[in-house]
Amino acid sequence: MALWRKPLLAVAECFRSSDMDTGRSSQLTERVRRMPASSNSGILPLEVLFDVLVRLPAKELCRLRIVCRPWQSLASDPLFMKTHVARHRETFFLASFKDDETHIHIMDFAGNVIKQIGIPAGHKVLCTRLDLVCVATNKNSCHVLNPVTGDVYNLPKSPAEEHMYHVNLRKPFTSFAFGHVASTGEYKVLRMFNRPGFTDLGMPQLCEVITVKGGTGQARWRGKQSREFFVECQKANSGVVVNGVVYFLIDSVYDSMIIGGDGAGIHPDFICSFDLEVEEWREDIQGPISRNFVYDMDFPDEYIAIWDQLSLAELKGYLVLVYHQSYRSSTIDLWYLIDYETRTWIKQYSIQIESFVPVRECKVKPLLVLDDGRIVVWLGSTGLLLIYDPRTSTFAEVEMRRLSEVGLYTGSVLSL
Repeated sequence: MALWRKPLLAVAECFRSSDMDTGRSSQLTERVRRMPASSNSGILPLEVLFDVLVRLPAKELCRLRIVCRPWQSLASDPLFMKTHVARHRETFFLASFKDDETHIHIMDFAGNVIKQIGIPAGHKVLCTRLDLVCVATNKNSCHVLNPVTGDVYNLPKSPAEEHMYHVNLRKPFTSFAFGHVASTGEYKVLRMFNRPGFTDLGMPQLCEVITVKGGTGQARWRGKQSREFFVECQKANSGVVVNGVVYFLIDSVYDSMIIGGDGAGIHPDFICSFDLEVEEWREDIQGPISRNFVYDMDFPDEYIAIWDQLSLAELKGYLVLVYHQSYRSSTIDLWYLIDYETRTWIKQYSIQIESFVPVRECKVKPLLVLDDGRIVVWLGSTGLLLIYDPRTSTFAEVEMRRLSEVGLYTGSVLSL
């Protein structure tokens, strides 16, 4: 009985604080009434039980639904799960570990594994924030996984028809980005074909898009317009998706060109973006770092270092430029792109990390801003997961195995 005390108290609290209107005649209530009779065999009307249980966190529901079959049936109903996800918007980690890179794990913030999913060897989890999972390699292999149904969508390796004779399929070098188009509900993957070594910068970087459909049997890659400059595709998860737009930094191949005097006008914080809805490149934008940087030809090392100190992230629906200043000071600045049209950037955080982040760490990626303002940060080189509290300027380490890649999962855990 003690096992159920906490969740049952939560149900009672829902009754005391509920502002629900049991007499409402909305479409939602009508759909609930049409649910199978097995969903309810108690004294409460089905729509009342629905309104009570949908208010509970997923963790409590997972325990409550095995109290009896009617509650299990209700909590497993697609309508209930969809309503619960829309109401709670819970986020979970999507992690792969350095000691086990053949599985990904859906985990809560306490480190509890909710589900383990096998993935092909050599594949990396793309850092997304969706209810589907995308894993890929830089050798032209990409799969989209549905954790709920177990479906695996194997994306075709063949290039778009118009690129068929412009890609070295024997030694391909690819970069993938996975996003969701809110206006259509479609999931799309962007593929960039790159050539290791960049021996010929006169050739365009090839760009393709595919829409993820059930089985993807009939889906084909669609060739898109190439860019004038190369975008950063060498690093894992170099493309960051924010509200259906994929953002890239300019490739670091240009740093030596600038130092040699051949790359005038190209800066390390130039950002390129591709709109997944209309499937077109947008106008490039300049970041806030190069605007205030004075380049000294006699001391180029500091400028060269900037190319490796910048990365992109998504926080609270904004594109964020992460500037890890390891050359002058141990500081991480988080610049938010507030308005794309006016190119307005705001430095939202400046974090001192000298006492908390290992000196050898070269990949610092903020993942999530919690409701209380704390920031979840992943250290890619060491595999640590930290939580930074801006109120106290301190870090706390999340106790778990070392992470090789990490993303976020927003789907319903009730169906896992």
